[in-house]
This record gives sequence, structure tokens and C-alpha cells, in this order.
Amino acid sequence: MKILIKNGRVIDPATGFDQIGDVAIAAGRIVAIHGTLADFVPNKVIDASGCIVAPGLIDLAARLREPGYEHEGMLESELAAAVAGGVTSLVCPPDTDPVLDEPGLVEMLKFRAEKMHQSRVFPLGALTRALKGEALTEMVELTEAGCVAFSQAEVPMANTQVLMRALQYAATFGYTVWLRPQEMHLGRGVAASGALATRLGLGGVPVAAETIALHTIFELVRATGARVHLCRLSSAAGVALVAKAKAEGLDVSCDVSINSLHLTDVDIGYFDSRMRLDPPLRQQRDRDAIRQGLADGTIDALVSDHTPVDEDAKTLPFAEAEPGATGLELLLSMACKWGQDDAVGLQRALAVLTSEPARVLGNALGTLQASAGRLVKGGVADICVFDPNRAWTVEPAALRSQGKHTPFSGYELSGCVRYTLVGGQVAFERA
Repeated sequence: MKILIKNGRVIDPATGFDQIGDVAIAAGRIVAIHGTLADFVPNKVIDASGCIVAPGLIDLAARLREPGYEHEGMLESELAAAVAGGVTSLVCPPDTDPVLDEPGLVEMLKFRAEKMHQSRVFPLGALTRALKGEALTEMVELTEAGCVAFSQAEVPMANTQVLMRALQYAATFGYTVWLRPQEMHLGRGVAASGALATRLGLGGVPVAAETIALHTIFELVRATGARVHLCRLSSAAGVALVAKAKAEGLDVSCDVSINSLHLTDVDIGYFDSRMRLDPPLRQQRDRDAIRQGLADGTIDALVSDHTPVDEDAKTLPFAEAEPGATGLELLLSMACKWGQDDAVGLQRALAVLTSEPARVLGNALGTLQASAGRLVKGGVADICVFDPNRAWTVEPAALRSQGKHTPFSGYELSGCVRYTLVGGQVAFERA
């Protein structure tokens, strides 16, 4: 299949390339950028006039809910949501049922996803068996089955000795461990500690729950030499600690969710369960530090933290509601909103969705590593074409995800995806 994308504004954040031009695609790869080949005869022409032609988005945190939670989401619905949002690659945590701690489960998930020819799925393997924090999984076998790294998902590691052994083992083989920094006993609340949580009578999660965990992780990284990716920072103090760790030369990276980037605890309002999220929404000073950290590179990537939740689990009193929100279809628009609001520019807004997540994944991308998150001649044609000026309103019922709950319901956003190409094939098209 030969495809010609014409007259679009081609942006490659990895190199700073930004020009009006054409992109020619054949056999799943980009064969020309800006200047098309003289003898190139396309089977399909996409007129991208007025649109941005960017690398396909890479989302480092998206739950697909299979296996085990099909009542909240299925591969078909969540991968359809991914390509509708311009996401061509996504990383899914191991907290399914059963947990992704056996090679056969990983292989089955990868096989089913590949058969759908939509977004690429990169599973995280469980760091410990059943995420219980006791016995390590067979990381080598899970890697051979397709896992790109290892994680405890949302389950804090109670035993520091087990965590140290896990990091030592991972460092031996060059694997990355993904951890959400949260101290087990302090992180049992449902809202961020502060005046609002106190006034509403909600159990609070102090900033110390994040910073204590970060201190522990950094000490273990110093001792083991392991590479760690920190998932979904939520506090100003956490951002400051990561900045110091990076300045020291520790091999760490981190991400933040669109929820923490745009919202604060004030948005909980009168017990709005759509705002029941993990990590909890914190104060404005935390949000401001997160936005600055994402702009200056302290925070590497922006993620959707896509967690579809069904109606029965969400429409409950705030403290009883299941945490999570749908985000795959909002990721691009929320990044564009941040880029415009904070005047960081479209290049950086796209970088935290493309080239920077690809850098976090690194060698785990295998044959895709050289071109993932980039537009490069000879590279795999994973492409997002979107109209930066076309406004759309977030209407939960219209979302393709099976999960319809989002804290951004009713928001009017810009950045509407027109086409998503995965491996040179059109996976999504909007009129």
C-alpha cells in the first residue's frame, strides 16, 4: 500500500524539523519526506492541508482491562480509542486478572492485539508474582514473551529487601523497573491531604507518601545501578527530588498524567467521583511545578493514565468509587492545551508524547527503536495527522472507549485527529 500525505505541516520533535511538505509511504515505511519521489504512484492520497503531520503518539500508561476486567474495557474498544486519539503505541500495566506474570499470558495479549491491526501494545511484566511483593517473576522469560519492562502497577512494595533484589536482578540484565512512588501505609487515603480533604472528611494522602518512596527508590538505584522509570508524579516536592536525582546522574526517568497536569484538588468540588483518581489531585502549587517540570525536561513524558471504569463502580460516594478515568482520546488535545496555555510551543507538547516516551522505552522497542516517535526516512510509518484548529467537545457518550467517565467532560478542546496510520496502514480516519 502506497500512501501520499500532501500539504501538511510536518513536525518531527526529535530533530526540530517543521516544514510544509509531503510524506510518501510504501511497504509500511516512510520513503520520502518533503520531497516526494518522481516515480511514486500512491494508492491513496491524504490531503493534510491545514493539519499537522506528526509521529504517532506513544502512551506510557494505558490499561486495556483484558484479561479479567472485560466489563470495564475490552481490547477492541480500548485500541479503537487509542487510534482515535492518534496513539500508535501504548504500554499497558500488568495489573490484569490474572496478573501478567506468566509468558503465556503476555504472548496471548500480544497476539490478540496484533490481530486487530490497530495500536501497538507493549506490556509491562509483573515485577513480583501476582504483584504480592514476595517472589520475583521470571524476568528473562517474560522479556522473551514481549514485556518491555517490569512493574508493580499500583501495588506498593512493602518489603524493601525484595525491591532491592528485584533492582539488582533487573540491572544484571539491563531491564528497566517502572515504579509508582507511594509509601504503602501513607498512601491509603482517597484525596490529597490538605484543607479541602479535611473539610470534606476524606482520608488524605500526604506528599510524604510520594517523597518517602522516592528517597527509598533513589537509595536503591545508587546501590544497584538499576534503571528506574517513575510513574505519574503528583507533587512539587517529588518533581524537585527527581530533578536532584537527574543532576546527580542517576538513571531515572518519569512521567505525569494529563489529570495532574490540568486539575487540582479543588476540582473535586462537591464529592465529584469523576475526580477520584490515583494518584490523587493535589494543590495548585503542585500542578504548577508539574507543568514547569514537563516544560524543562525534568519530567520526561505525558501519559493518559487511561483507566476505564464501569458505571456501577464510578457512580458511588467519592471514597467508595473506583479510581480511574478514560484518557486515550484526550491525550493529544490535553497536551496541546498545556502547550498553548503555558506557551511552551507545539514542538515540546508533541515531544512529550512521541520522541521522549520512545527514549524512555529505548532498547525495549526492538526493531522500532530507530524510528519510534520520529518521522524519519526509512522509518516505520506510525503517523498522526491532526487539525490543531478544529475544536471538539468532550462528550463521554461519544468516546470510543468502553469507559465513559472523564474529569474533562464538557471541555472544549482543540487538536482533532483526522488520520492515524500504524505501520503504513490507515487505522483511523475522521471525516
